[in-house]
Amino acid sequence: MSAAFLRNKAAVLGLGLLAAIVAMAILAPVLYPDDPLDMVGTPFLWPGQDPSFPLGTDSLGRDVAAGIAHGARVSLLIGLWATVLGLALGVSIGAIGGYFGGWLDDVALRAVELFQTVPPFLLVIVLVAIWEPSIRNITLAIGLVSWPPVMRLTRAEFRSFREKDFVTAARGLGFGHGRIILREILPNALPPIVVTSSVMVATAILMESALSFLGLGDANRVSWGSMIGNGREVLRAAWFLTAVPGAMIVVAVLALNLVSDGLNEALNPRLGRS
Repeated sequence: MSAAFLRNKAAVLGLGLLAAIVAMAILAPVLYPDDPLDMVGTPFLWPGQDPSFPLGTDSLGRDVAAGIAHGARVSLLIGLWATVLGLALGVSIGAIGGYFGGWLDDVALRAVELFQTVPPFLLVIVLVAIWEPSIRNITLAIGLVSWPPVMRLTRAEFRSFREKDFVTAARGLGFGHGRIILREILPNALPPIVVTSSVMVATAILMESALSFLGLGDANRVSWGSMIGNGREVLRAAWFLTAVPGAMIVVAVLALNLVSDGLNEALNPRLGRS
């Protein structure tokens, strides 16, 4: 798998970009130890105008580079944990429904249909508006709306594997349902789920950015979306205030999609031979 992934130049590029963003997020407290919301310079310094502020300053004199670095931490944190929550819900419900079938499967499908009656982002807005806009609540809201596609994928995989010979043999050996689900079927169903997870992280980053842009982000934390939202008021006079964080969102989402495509090709033998 690793060799097939490394042969994909686009996937390697995406992995490199993602590694750079992760490194920036990890090193943000070291590179910019002060609060990125502090006013530390003259307002509206353009990128390159002052060496102390390589990406300039915003309308309140806040360091754009510090905001980008600390914003990466927020975006990756929300993207990762929202994906973990969505995967936990989707895989659990899909595995139970797909393996047992019957009324359990019907209940799982009805739950998915209920969630899909409302557009996911609209539901996220409603949940965050009801709850206090915070990193935790935003993560919970995004995770709660992101599980239906994972559930459908997991259910389809379990339905295709539950009658395979190795599962029948496991039943014949007296293995319990839990062991068959976790030890026999789930490892074989993981490849498409792993591919989907990288796309889920990208989607979560976009949702958080959109929420912050609309003013529903955590007011105590800087994020790429909030930087774009603050910069739109002075778009004509200082377009870089929206362009720089917008470019970071594009790079992060592009990197995750390239990694997803590379994983899909590496984990799918049929794609690898085509």
